[in-house]
Amino acid sequence: MRRTITRGIAVIGAAALLALGTACSNEREGSGSTGKDTSDAKGGFAQDGLVGVALPAKTSENWVLAGDLFTNGLKDAGFKADVQYAGASTTVADQQAQISSMVTKGAKVIVIGATDAAQLSTQVAQAKQAGATVIAYDRLITNTKDVDYYIAFDNFKVGQLQGQALLDGMKAKKAKGPYTIELFSGSPDDNNSKVFFDGAMEVLKPAIDKGDIVVGSGQTDIKQTATQGWKAENAQSRMDSLLNSTYTGKKTLDGVLSPNDTLARAIITSVKGAGKPVPVVTGQDSEVESVKSIMAGEQYSTINKDTRKLVAETIKMVQSLQKGDKPTINDTKSYNNGSKVVPSYLLPPVIVTKENAAEAYANDPKLSPLTK
Repeated sequence: MRRTITRGIAVIGAAALLALGTACSNEREGSGSTGKDTSDAKGGFAQDGLVGVALPAKTSENWVLAGDLFTNGLKDAGFKADVQYAGASTTVADQQAQISSMVTKGAKVIVIGATDAAQLSTQVAQAKQAGATVIAYDRLITNTKDVDYYIAFDNFKVGQLQGQALLDGMKAKKAKGPYTIELFSGSPDDNNSKVFFDGAMEVLKPAIDKGDIVVGSGQTDIKQTATQGWKAENAQSRMDSLLNSTYTGKKTLDGVLSPNDTLARAIITSVKGAGKPVPVVTGQDSEVESVKSIMAGEQYSTINKDTRKLVAETIKMVQSLQKGDKPTINDTKSYNNGSKVVPSYLLPPVIVTKENAAEAYANDPKLSPLTK
């Protein structure tokens, strides 16, 4: 299995979101928007049942957007919604308490974007014992059999796209190597960090082994490259240290693998502050400031993981469960959380550079104007 935890295990209007979720659901199942209790022997629940959504701290634009979309989309679909964010400290205690509270309130479905994927097994077990369905959103919850479904963009593919973008960007700037790079990964308490990193290294390691790429600092282990809490200041501090220790004098840095846009901008800030040329820097999440940076020729790439689509698909999953039907799944092999292979619905990520930004964001009212 490709993504076990040992190998690798990111606003449209509410009416538009509802239309997307409901239209696709109705094509499969017929209209269920009657406002009546449609629970039956198949295990459905009342259409106005409570749906809990536990999200991590607001560390990126996409988490903020997800909360708004869930609040409005679930309400417009007829559900009661309890959407909560973990505290700014990014500790897991807030989220543990929030999930337990959702169970106590009688939530029928609990959607969890995990703050710490490995420390929610007790709360997930409580939810299951109370009869709730648990959906891991964006981040797989590990070491528990009590997760029912996982919905995300294909995060291993995200890493592969980032690794390939780094290679392509460096070759575009300098035809021949060897190329000198540095590696950054996400927070160690986020299960996706290793998935992204392993995907990227599947692309980069052959070039490193051949000597076509050199990691200037020698820091290639994920423990060395981690960025606690996904915090920009931590990435900037590490980049400062790398520049001071490894890139003195005329030694150049050709590229940096950055797992997301927030860290990419921090890395670029560090490099510019040191008076060095900006290397090829990858990213993820299509944050506004990073799209501006890409169009200005600084950050090289990002990944488009449209949160609107991910939330809409999650609401469709909730709607299927409410009717007592099995939700759509397109992957039953890839995501082993250490206790079970979790049935998954994966969306395809899209690499974005300056060259294809206009096409990639053509239908995004927030990002499309930035590419003109």
